[in-house]
Amino acid sequence: MSLVAQLADAQRDPAMVGAAFALQAGRLDVAERTLRDRLKACPVDVVAMRMLAEVAGRIGRYRDAERLLARALELAPDFHAARANYVTVLHRQSKFDAALVEAERVIAAEPDDYGHLALKAAVLVRTGGYDEAIAIYRRILARHPDQPRLWISLGHVLKTVGAQADSVAAYRVATGQSVTLGDAWWSLANLKTVRFDAADLAAMTAAIEQAATVSDRYHLHFALGKAFEDAGEWERSFGHYAEGNRLRRSELPYNADRTTEHLGQSRSLLTAQAFAGRAGGGDSSDAPIFVVGLPRAGSTLIEQILSSHSEVEGTMELPDIGSIAADLGGRGADDEQPGYLPRLLALTPAERAALGRRYLDGTRVQRKTDKPRFIDKMPNNFAHFGLIHLILPNAVVIDARRHPMANGFSAFKQHFSRGQGFTYELTDLGRYWRDYAALMDHYDRVLPGRVHRIDHELLVADPEPVISALLAHCRLDFEPACLSPHANPRAVRTASSEQVRQPISSGALDHWRHYAPWLGPLRDALGNAIPD
Repeated sequence: MSLVAQLADAQRDPAMVGAAFALQAGRLDVAERTLRDRLKACPVDVVAMRMLAEVAGRIGRYRDAERLLARALELAPDFHAARANYVTVLHRQSKFDAALVEAERVIAAEPDDYGHLALKAAVLVRTGGYDEAIAIYRRILARHPDQPRLWISLGHVLKTVGAQADSVAAYRVATGQSVTLGDAWWSLANLKTVRFDAADLAAMTAAIEQAATVSDRYHLHFALGKAFEDAGEWERSFGHYAEGNRLRRSELPYNADRTTEHLGQSRSLLTAQAFAGRAGGGDSSDAPIFVVGLPRAGSTLIEQILSSHSEVEGTMELPDIGSIAADLGGRGADDEQPGYLPRLLALTPAERAALGRRYLDGTRVQRKTDKPRFIDKMPNNFAHFGLIHLILPNAVVIDARRHPMANGFSAFKQHFSRGQGFTYELTDLGRYWRDYAALMDHYDRVLPGRVHRIDHELLVADPEPVISALLAHCRLDFEPACLSPHANPRAVRTASSEQVRQPISSGALDHWRHYAPWLGPLRDALGNAIPD
């Protein structure tokens, strides 16, 4: 049956129509059962394959989605909608080269579909192709200006390259076109430099009542939290942050008990004896510098300092270590379980070396210079330190550490585009910080000196000695430029992009204390982890 016939048949088939409605309503279990039954009866139904791939993608089973879409395209190479989905799935798995190839194919087939061009631009952003991505977004918006989400995407790239005024203008176009589009308001707030006026506050407050989606509402609450924070109205600010977090947390399956159990497994298995028995192996490269810790702990500032050195290239939060861990464990890349550890410990030295080379080869797409060293700033890599040590024994690992109350509240008031499910509830945050600190303390005991810790408070209070010690640990000669990281013109993709473009300052160290009356659950969960 031809593709056209299959598409027409799907529109008439009651089961397929029911699956489509279930997908639209978010009833993924119903859609999955229907589509699996359909494929059992007709294994070459490419429409059912594409729909089942959408189910898999929505729940993070990207490898399953990739296999389904690859098979659908094998059977129907002209199924352009499936190829566009394929680009997205490859992108989500950080298979950027393959995603760009497929994006070019679907663009060639349907050159007038601006959605395909937007997909290519999104992939380019992840590979550092910022100028080309900006050009694509501007080209699309010149022909289709009434696309507020594309204005947001353009604003994000402009923010990354430091074109702040242009970024603000793009976000403002989006809010003008769709006042209830919470992501546009939060994008303005997330610059950390925009101050909302009375008209903005009135517009956002009204938009919360009018918003059609939970996503719009929680983005608006986070933006209003920042607006009232800037105005010094701490209680109103916290109220909006709390409601935004409550709404976002309701969407996420995060389980704090599982995190405690899984990080505890790392401490149980990755002992001094386990590491000593596996000396040797891994790739000998000393090129990577990993900056790990919790989000909002100062890792972007550390990256900016190091990337100001003539021998170090800053990249971004790279997903490659997480992907290697996921492949070892046979799970989706979004799963935080360290269930791969027994398999990691069973690897031969040669197999560990192969994984080290895989990491180096996979991250090469993110490197735009010939500098000998580069930074991987994925904070969650702290949970994979054992993997890093065994496959890249000469890599440097920096632990970004901040006062747990300050770190916890800073994460609580930040809406993250993906991941970090532990940040949307204060008790979860406190427990996660304790689990993280216990794991890093364990590595300090079993591998003394292997991890270099940067205390954020000491860094901003007296930068020069802390930066000098950091460079020495990284086996880098001191360079004065590292003392002025705000002068570094590199692109920065994290929430701290505008903050690290300002001179190092200790002004915000105790900002969390304004919110102390409402942070009891965080304080209780941290317990004796809070320093005196």
